[in-house]
Amino acid sequence: MKKLLRVTVVAWAMLPLPLLAQSKAPDYAPLTRPITVDQVPGKDIFYSIGSPGIPGKENEGNTSNAGYVVTPEGVVVFDVLGTPSLGWALLQDIRKRTDKDIRYIVASHYHADHIYGLQAFRDHSRAVIIAQDHSGDYSENKETADERAEVRLEQRREALAPWVDEHTRVIPPDITFADKITITLGGKRFSLISAGPAHSSSDIMMMVEPDGVLFAGDIVQNGRIPFMNSDDVSTTHWLQGLDEVLALNPKYIIPGHGNPSAAAKEAIAFTRDYILYVRKAMSEAVANWVDFDTAYNSTDWSKYKDYPAFESNNRGNAYRIFLELEASQFKK
Repeated sequence: MKKLLRVTVVAWAMLPLPLLAQSKAPDYAPLTRPITVDQVPGKDIFYSIGSPGIPGKENEGNTSNAGYVVTPEGVVVFDVLGTPSLGWALLQDIRKRTDKDIRYIVASHYHADHIYGLQAFRDHSRAVIIAQDHSGDYSENKETADERAEVRLEQRREALAPWVDEHTRVIPPDITFADKITITLGGKRFSLISAGPAHSSSDIMMMVEPDGVLFAGDIVQNGRIPFMNSDDVSTTHWLQGLDEVLALNPKYIIPGHGNPSAAAKEAIAFTRDYILYVRKAMSEAVANWVDFDTAYNSTDWSKYKDYPAFESNNRGNAYRIFLELEASQFKK
């Protein structure tokens, strides 16, 4: 079945784009902090870097990274930022650089800070949205979903008004896949690789060849404490995903949050070392039947306490890992 799915998607890439339904979108609230878009040196690959904190009015919801690749046959976008206004800004940046069709949008995973910008692209382009099969868990609000769509949307309507409002809607993908698919477009090969469950149930990486540029999504967060406090997080699989990233040997890495880097191994190491550090502290507690509060308060966090998102994420991360390791004690 997976082989058939890969063939179907590649065939789709060679057909004329379908004219997707256009909805009349309301005006998007203007940004007071314009996005900045940088270029991978020597490549037609561009990226926007978000604030290292958590989404709020001070950063206007611009906390995640996104990017796009321009080819002679069209544009491939990876993630679209955390509000329709930000998605519109990214779309306008693409239009400044090329008049080629936006052919595909790859959603690294279905979390609000990466997908609310899809609304602007759905309203104003014919792009085909691709995500991992488990992206449906988010849209359908299943009990296993790591971020319930309606609950998060209501929270963001308050926290990110006016950029998220009553008109903001979650856009589902057009195509999903389980394991891996490859798209060829304009002389480039885009390998989409499922890396979840790790940060979420639907994590995707995108390797762009022959450029050697990897859009890693949230399984790599360079210089920022990642968010791990959700039911679908598996740090065991997350570490396996990071091994896959290393095996790809990228020349340049664009993480889901934090700084892009030509020193890809160092960027990967930041996330890996953090996970291993927290797992070591919590595994010792679980092995010795030490309660979580005691374990957390006795752990030396000085190595990480000054990084962005430490205050908002670290304690919850430690607790989630504590529960994960505790549960593993009872598995056969």
